[in-house]
Amino acid sequence: MAEWIPFPLGRGGEPAVTKHLITHLRHVDIAMPDLDRQADFYRNLWGLTDVARDSGVHFLAAEGSPEQYIMRLRRDDLKRLDLVAFGAATSADVDELTSRLVKDGVTLVHEPRALDTPGGGYGVRFFDCDGRVVEVSADVGVRVHRRIEERESIPVRLSHFVVNSPTPEATVAWYVRHLGFRLTDSLALPHMGELMWFLRCNEWHHSFAVSRGPHVSFHHASFEMRGIDEYMRGTGRMLRNGVEKVWGPGRHKAGDNTFSYFLDPVGNTVEYTTELELVDEDTWHPTVFDATSEDVADQWGTANPMNEIVASRQFNDPDKGVFIAPPI
Repeated sequence: MAEWIPFPLGRGGEPAVTKHLITHLRHVDIAMPDLDRQADFYRNLWGLTDVARDSGVHFLAAEGSPEQYIMRLRRDDLKRLDLVAFGAATSADVDELTSRLVKDGVTLVHEPRALDTPGGGYGVRFFDCDGRVVEVSADVGVRVHRRIEERESIPVRLSHFVVNSPTPEATVAWYVRHLGFRLTDSLALPHMGELMWFLRCNEWHHSFAVSRGPHVSFHHASFEMRGIDEYMRGTGRMLRNGVEKVWGPGRHKAGDNTFSYFLDPVGNTVEYTTELELVDEDTWHPTVFDATSEDVADQWGTANPMNEIVASRQFNDPDKGVFIAPPI
């Protein structure tokens, strides 16, 4: 495959990363006051496996994923996003990325070092332009996982993570410039322009996305199911257990994936999905989709309409744990 030439956004300067250093999404870590209720939801309803605990922290894995864990829950007085973690192929790539971040003035949380979380590894943490903590790690031990069986409606893996930003163009440009993400597609409204940007770090249509919102916050975390039947069975389990549905079930145009969005006990939006599109990085060209088109929002026509009420649920509460740093 040819070396990637960054897609010119025209915002935020020239990209600093010109080769693939980020390989995939590892895990999303969140905090909340009511840890017990949150852990019970993800373990007993959503379908994750509690693999480790340590003084008010739960590490949850997906049975079909080699990642040690895909979500970490922590008790805290504040509801917040602790960090989003991505993988790198080697420790040398972590070091190379760190040197570029430092050169560009990105604020580090800590230098590359051995990690003391399940699976260990070697990683660096830093703040993005919105004040979120980002981790990039390599050499993490592979978890013994298994094939998800037919009709087993539990997540196979963490599919993607989406954040809200009041300055999304700058946030997108930051992730392209400093972490080497590639723009796959975007959504736009005729009266306000682009509102969501889908970014990839591998052949999946998107592993990370940025949405225009009133404040910095968690938009949604998405979990890949085995197939359509397992996706629908999981959706039905949420409905039967009275979990609040935000949007779905349906099938998006951008990414061609299915969607059913629900609220977890503290109001974070989480999604069951399947069949996320794979792209050819040598030939792909981004498309701007009109979000007002019914076919773009939901190809099937089965989901409730996307409206201001649905959108406001995904705005979430402002993340009070972000670090205020000057944008880079």
